[in-house]
Amino acid sequence: MKALTILKEQISGLNFMKTTLTDGQQIVSKLLHDLEKAMIIGNSQQGKVKIVFESNHGKVAVETTVWAATDNYVSLKGGISIPMSSIHEVVFY
Repeated sequence: MKALTILKEQISGLNFMKTTLTDGQQIVSKLLHDLEKAMIIGNSQQGKVKIVFESNHGKVAVETTVWAATDNYVSLKGGISIPMSSIHEVVFY
């Protein structure tokens, strides 16, 4: 299923759903690596990535700058956060 692309400001109106992808350690490691890379790109070059995540509306994608990434959340500009447990993938341009 293709992800619906939304604006970053629309994220606050969504409920996050857990994905089954975050159950595997290898997948979590790759996701953490990709988010760390996205954070470096965002902070040094203000570069954007696409984050695909699961919400109550199904798969959703947002093109954004990642400011911080922890084991539990990804922080975006404007104080918006996405829980790691809902993220499917990070797409680099």
